Amino acid sequence: MDILLTGGTGYIGSKILDRLVAAGHAVTALVRSESSAAKVTRAGAVAVQGDLGDLGWLRDQLRVADGAIHTAAAGDPAQDEATDQIVARAVVDAFGGTDKPYVHTSGVWIWGNGRDITENLPLNPPAQTAWRLPIEETLLASDVAVTVLAPGIVYGYGTGIPALITSGPRTESGALALIGSGDAHWTTVHVDDLAGLYVTVLERGSGVGYLLGVNGSNPTVRELAEAWGDGAVEPENPAATRARLGTKFADALMLDQQSAGEKARSLGWAPRGPSLSTSSGPGDAA
Repeated sequence: MDILLTGGTGYIGSKILDRLVAAGHAVTALVRSESSAAKVTRAGAVAVQGDLGDLGWLRDQLRVADGAIHTAAAGDPAQDEATDQIVARAVVDAFGGTDKPYVHTSGVWIWGNGRDITENLPLNPPAQTAWRLPIEETLLASDVAVTVLAPGIVYGYGTGIPALITSGPRTESGALALIGSGDAHWTTVHVDDLAGLYVTVLERGSGVGYLLGVNGSNPTVRELAEAWGDGAVEPENPAATRARLGTKFADALMLDQQSAGEKARSLGWAPRGPSLSTSSGPGDAA
């Protein structure tokens, strides 16, 4: 298949690119800069430089593809919202009424707190990711073969959100300050396993709606800090966590979420990456 990929130099997108090339797909990676073009070219993709904010240009790129995966993210909710709105419009225009598969990236936070989160539960996003819902509703209501893939907390290769746990401040007693109380569960996924799920879904050739990308491991922040730390840990007042990390981001990190990810497994996906909770630190789960 000729696959169009956004975010091909990113944390998740670069792993997806490797998987697509290894599976024999021809990949066109949309990039913004010459340095990014060089990176995706070395990885085996054809680089096309342009602006995802240009609706006409993006629509033209999509029309010549057999399928697409969108992972590009700037890390700024306002900018990501604007980009995703345009991407969604272009996908509906180019893929609507066809059998071309499209995989759109969301995130587990859109379900809010939950002890057993599944795809059919009501959505209750925190302010950090509430902007996603109208865009995803538009895609799911269209005649595009769409999968909205919602990864859990992604880890592996020493980067990702889990690194925030060990980079927290020290209390007066010298203990590591947790993110909030530390009692929140994080539902997780290794980046390599997640990349494999994107490819699995794309190769099905049909959309499956919402799909959680989680491996079934749901450690608490406290458990991870105690496993990785070099001493005592102490809860942090949620107000202090919000002041330190920003209110919207902190509230998302303090969501208490658990999920088994059964739907993804029913598609033949079998996560094999090392568990975050059994590693010696966020950099060890390679």
